[in-house]
Amino acid sequence: MSVEVAIIGDRFMLSAAFEAALREACGDRVTCRTLDLPWPDEPMEHGYATAGLDGLKEYMGDPDAVVAHVGDAPILVTHLAPLSAGMFARMPGLKLVAVSRGGPVNIDMDAARAQGVTVVNTPGRNASAVAEFTLGAILAETRNITRGHEALREGDWRGDLYRADVTGRELSEMTVGVIGYGRIGSRVVRLLRAFGARVLVADPYVQLSAVDVADGVELVDRMRLLADSDVVTLHARVTPETTGFIDADAFARMKTGAVFVNTARGPMVDYDALHDALASGKLRGAMLETFAVEPAPPDWPLLKLPNVTLTPHIAGASRKVVTIAAEQAAEEVRRHLDGLPPLNPC
Repeated sequence: MSVEVAIIGDRFMLSAAFEAALREACGDRVTCRTLDLPWPDEPMEHGYATAGLDGLKEYMGDPDAVVAHVGDAPILVTHLAPLSAGMFARMPGLKLVAVSRGGPVNIDMDAARAQGVTVVNTPGRNASAVAEFTLGAILAETRNITRGHEALREGDWRGDLYRADVTGRELSEMTVGVIGYGRIGSRVVRLLRAFGARVLVADPYVQLSAVDVADGVELVDRMRLLADSDVVTLHARVTPETTGFIDADAFARMKTGAVFVNTARGPMVDYDALHDALASGKLRGAMLETFAVEPAPPDWPLLKLPNVTLTPHIAGASRKVVTIAAEQAAEEVRRHLDGLPPLNPC
């Protein structure tokens, strides 16, 4: 007899991808019913804006519709569906929730534990995608790719970008500081080494790999990294310790003419201080992929500066990520059916 699995996907993590991975991992032991939400064509929501979903963030889906779709299924595989305490109470048969993201921020974990629901996630699913994007972001900003592109679209052939005092430097002659040495940061280090950059790492909770040490990567404190780096790229996690820690003092410590890159999370950065550092010429430029408020408001001052490249939180989006996340979620379901412990319990 097959086990019912409710799947709630979206237009990135397609329910069809989840179902295909489940079929591959579990065969005919599962029966799937699917629902796709309209993200990313419509923005995610946050719990502070909706009664009964307090504490949840970055979710999508109407609670009643989610409960109705899950029904009495013991397993839910999702990307963004919210699961609050009130919703768990209405789904007493639910035993396993597989969330295809790095952190279950769309789930009330206290309520899940209280009801005995196992929650698993897919850490590292987009580490390679974000690391590759970071290298592209650094190159776009340091080599005037964005400036040249924007000028040409306006009909302006900026030959001045070839001037010695305007053109960019190569990674092989620069020092790049990587803040955070987790799954993404360590991959960024690996890619930077291939370009011949001198690499500094600041992360008080890790040791460098033997390979990185042998290749000359240095583990330093954050203050030294800020002072010595031509490019600073952020890959830490948001914690009370890191919230707002890239502030006016941090930008003041950076080299004049340095570049700042954030493909991590917005709350770690004081964007008013960043604006001042860019507008004053303290920083040569910045590349921002994530923001404190998303979508970024159209009148946001940073959007008006000429020395900033911005993208709408897409660093973790690649076709491979969809496959990786679906396969990881399916493997957790298989292990659950086989009575094995989860690989990535939350």
